[in-house]
Amino acid sequence: MQQPTAPSTVDALDAAEQFAKRRRTALWFTVALLVLSLIILVLGLAAGTRTGNVDVAGYYPGIILSFGSFLALVGINLVENRRPMLVASIIFISIGVIAAFFCAIVDGVIAAEFIDRRPLSEGRCQFYSSGSGYAYDNYHTEVLCYTFSSKCKLRVKSNTCYCCDLYNCESPERYSKYYEYTGVSSCMDASHLYRLLWASVVLNVLGLFLGIVTAAILGAFKDIKPVSQLNCSSAPPPHILYNPAQQVLTYAGFCPSNQALPAYPNYPLPVQHHSSFQAPSSADTPLPDDSQAPSQASSSYVLSPNAPSLYTPPYNPGDKPPPYAS
Repeated sequence: MQQPTAPSTVDALDAAEQFAKRRRTALWFTVALLVLSLIILVLGLAAGTRTGNVDVAGYYPGIILSFGSFLALVGINLVENRRPMLVASIIFISIGVIAAFFCAIVDGVIAAEFIDRRPLSEGRCQFYSSGSGYAYDNYHTEVLCYTFSSKCKLRVKSNTCYCCDLYNCESPERYSKYYEYTGVSSCMDASHLYRLLWASVVLNVLGLFLGIVTAAILGAFKDIKPVSQLNCSSAPPPHILYNPAQQVLTYAGFCPSNQALPAYPNYPLPVQHHSSFQAPSSADTPLPDDSQAPSQASSSYVLSPNAPSLYTPPYNPGDKPPPYAS
């Protein structure tokens, strides 16, 4: 009776299908995180370069997450050294998740607390341009700002959008909101900066959650071995077949060895015959049956001195063999 212990073909197909499914899921999440991180990077750079005096930190998570996603794509498609590459990608994605959390908070605070969009949307802000040929860092001028009780002078640079409603004439050094935006082409750039900041906050929050899920999927996928490596690493145990008729245990799972056993050298030795023993005549000797054929065939071979005897006759060499029964 055969007792199979090796995995069947159905189990191997299930393992291959499970590995392909896990790989496809990890690939889709990694591609989605890569696309989202690139969008975060582009919007962050657009918001950071929109003005010259408003600091934006939303593009830092895009750099880290995009690099981690690239490492994950390389690691998923590798056969060897797949685990170290995926571990490195998980580390970078984790750092990018932390950076996305803090940058979303920083950009959200800047957009909510330090930028007032009402004067910009109502048109109470003015844009000052010194004309062509002047950079905004090289040309300054003084403009008058009117408040409810007084008026004051405000020193602005070229290509600057300024809002006198947000400027505190009594204490110019202390202000809680951005009253000017330098390095812009119009006051609409300040409004675009406000929208880009909130878009960067939303995308960083999405990158935070997507990065956590992607890192978890990659962490589970890095411990799964491909079916080819699984078949090569673990050999199935041998099949033991028991035949009660032959009383022999057959090992069907072992492969035959390629190395042949060393053969004993055949040296020609003289065969000694006893003088007291006389072989029976050909007339009295019956034809050998099938059971005696191997013994008679073996007597024609020459054995070495140390080799054991293959056939031992049941009578002494000096005795006459008993007659055969009719």
